[in-house]
Amino acid sequence: MTANQTRRVRRPIARIPVRRKKPQVQVLFERGDGARQRLPSRRQMTFWIQAAADRPLELCVRFVSAQEGRELNKTYRGKDYATNVLTFDYEHEPVAVADIVVCLEVVQKEAQEQFKRFPAHLAHLLVHGALHAQGWDHETDEEAELMEQKERQIMNELGFDDPYYDAARGH
Repeated sequence: MTANQTRRVRRPIARIPVRRKKPQVQVLFERGDGARQRLPSRRQMTFWIQAAADRPLELCVRFVSAQEGRELNKTYRGKDYATNVLTFDYEHEPVAVADIVVCLEVVQKEAQEQFKRFPAHLAHLLVHGALHAQGWDHETDEEAELMEQKERQIMNELGFDDPYYDAARGH
């Protein structure tokens, strides 16, 4: 080797994490009468839903008042109160097809009671509904634990805090 030559050192190729392409997500957003709260952009909400997609999704997300939410919950679940989110899943494979109903008044109230930002709580409920659309459920303790862990992982990837931490109760 001459003085001007340098010795070439073989270095291992850096491992770059491969990000898998997320499945296609089509979302139609609707507002029912009386659903007046200001919402994040459709693009932002679609991004949150996309984060939960393990397969292609075709969703209709409808934002409703407490009155409409109560009527739907009573009609389809036999429960006479407005709940935060309802998912009506029609098909899981090969494309998950579902309607997700979000009661904005309930989401706003829960966010305040739990000391959460409204967009963070809404993001969690959209992720929750998207998982239901793909067949996830929480009927048993084991299912609930698996689904909650999946939600925590997705919300963490989106940059949100643990959605199951309740600051009002300290856990």
